[in-house]
Amino acid sequence: MSKYNNTLKILSLLTVLFCSTVYSQNKDKFKVTLDAGHGDHDYGAVYHGHIEKNIALAVVLKVGKLLEKNSSIDVVYTRKTDQFIDLVERANIANRADANIFVSIHCNANPNNAADGCETYVMGMSKNASNLEAAKRENSVITLEKDYKQKYEGYDPKSPESLIGMTIMQEEYLDNSIALAGKVQAQFIQVGKKSRGVKQAPYMVLHKAYMPRVLIEMGFISNQAEGAKLDSEEGQQEIAESIANAIISYKKEYFGSNDSDTMIKPSQRIDPVKSIDSTASKPVVKTPTEIKKPEKKPETKPEVKPEVVSTGVASFKVQLSASGKKLELVPSNFNGLGNISMASEGTLYKYMYGETSNYEEAKRLLAEAKAKGYSSAFLIAFKNGKKVSVQEALKQ
Repeated sequence: MSKYNNTLKILSLLTVLFCSTVYSQNKDKFKVTLDAGHGDHDYGAVYHGHIEKNIALAVVLKVGKLLEKNSSIDVVYTRKTDQFIDLVERANIANRADANIFVSIHCNANPNNAADGCETYVMGMSKNASNLEAAKRENSVITLEKDYKQKYEGYDPKSPESLIGMTIMQEEYLDNSIALAGKVQAQFIQVGKKSRGVKQAPYMVLHKAYMPRVLIEMGFISNQAEGAKLDSEEGQQEIAESIANAIISYKKEYFGSNDSDTMIKPSQRIDPVKSIDSTASKPVVKTPTEIKKPEKKPETKPEVKPEVVSTGVASFKVQLSASGKKLELVPSNFNGLGNISMASEGTLYKYMYGETSNYEEAKRLLAEAKAKGYSSAFLIAFKNGKKVSVQEALKQ
């Protein structure tokens, strides 16, 4: 009988150890929730035979497949098939998974068929008319949900500004959301996509996700050339690789790196213009220059002060903005702020204000930048001339 009891004790102990190990491994993994916009009876934007819900799902599955090759990343999907998921439930899926980031993927559209380019949104109360119009279009899906008036009490999908009183508590995620969005745009620029920048808008699907989160508009489905590329296997793979690389880069910077975190190399792709069959129902692209990769601008190395390299002490800067336009580093171009430095990432220029090794002073500089109108500014850190996470810099 005693042998039986001892055996039970050993089995119990092994079970506890096994569960603890599995829990620890899962806990250490970086969790990503991928959200394919729309689904089922919600088609999203439909132009020239291209359907947003199908393109969004195809790209999400490709991004997930790439990320799942990384043993340190867990991928959670809001949908993997053509089904309709309530906006609030999409966010809840990410919340229940305790995800580190939430990425919602969509196609843009505009009655002006010439509009093109990609943009990435973070949750915010922008008063910009085009941003609000984009949010209104994506948020209108809630009217397809049952009892939406009770579920979203106090919110009017025709007036995205009505989210203003419901969002203050989530400001703590804004800086990291902007950082992730910037990496997405930088990756798009590297493959020759036109960048419309990082923007803020009151999206309901982002509002309820309690973590850094972004909504990616991959391009305009209403533009014939861009729509054809979005609906092609080659175009979707290119976008998926860009998004996956942005996520891996964000993980490495903010959550640490390991051997699995290798950037994905571009796959062999067929020219999307030549691959379109002129006899098919899809439009023939007659203007290949519209999707031609722009000439690369000469890179500008990040400004690094000698004392940072020689002493090994981490320093902090305030990142003001990121733009495809190169500006002269004078106060008149930065709302009166001096001591501006610049770094380039592909064809994206990042502008930074000040530099200090004192964290309290860095926070004062950040407050000063925000007071000058840079509401989306955030802190970044450097050590020995290389960018590190703020958390790593604070460990010193």
